[in-house]
Amino acid sequence: MGAFFEISWSVNAVSTRPSMVWVVDDDPELRKMVGTYLLDQGYDVRCLCDVKQFEARLEFQRPDLLVLDLMMPGDDGLSALRRLRDAGDDLPVVMLTARADGVDRIIGLEQGADDYLGKPFLPRELSARIEAVLRRRTAAPAGTPVIDGGEVQFGENRLNLSSRTLIRSGEPVVITSGEFSLLAAFLQHPQRPLSRERLIELSRGPGSETDSRSMDVQVSRLRKLVEPDPTRPRFIQTVWGYGYVFVPDGQPRAAKD
Repeated sequence: MGAFFEISWSVNAVSTRPSMVWVVDDDPELRKMVGTYLLDQGYDVRCLCDVKQFEARLEFQRPDLLVLDLMMPGDDGLSALRRLRDAGDDLPVVMLTARADGVDRIIGLEQGADDYLGKPFLPRELSARIEAVLRRRTAAPAGTPVIDGGEVQFGENRLNLSSRTLIRSGEPVVITSGEFSLLAAFLQHPQRPLSRERLIELSRGPGSETDSRSMDVQVSRLRKLVEPDPTRPRFIQTVWGYGYVFVPDGQPRAAKD
């Protein structure tokens, strides 16, 4: 490639630092299209052509959000995403997938992506996803209850709504922005069965294109973070044929009335 970055833009902030977004994709036309559009939207943008460039850059700089194509020649985006999460890095990630391949989307969410967007897409679609993820990153969902000290405890888990941190059995647990928003939605509706559609609205916002299958994947990931045994959930229980219910005391609950 010669140059370390094929494309690199920056925006001079007037009063606050613009959010830095890295776009990692092997398609030069897509990088140029997305980079130009996000630049016009006021982001500080870096475009990289592969995972090797991304991981090398990450050693001395960190973006606010990563746009990552999962299917690239060589070391693919899925492997990079898995390494990030295995290392305890909660860097927000919007993944790009082939629209026709739902498997990529599900696997990406299972590995800890915050959101996804199928190809082809309009640049403004990606911008909307980025804004939503960054918004969830900096603010709790609307309606989140104010708890004394900003903390909620259930079982061995303690969620701090102010610092957006999760402690389990005295040890910090990495939680992504999407997982935090979903857990906060459960916490503000204890003992109330919530349909998948309602959970999407509460955690992602009205009009989100997240589907029911993706919500099931996110619930599965969340259970792995907070349940003593994710295969026999105590706190986030299934309401068969409907959705899920948060049971703070971990006691079995009857199905939805």
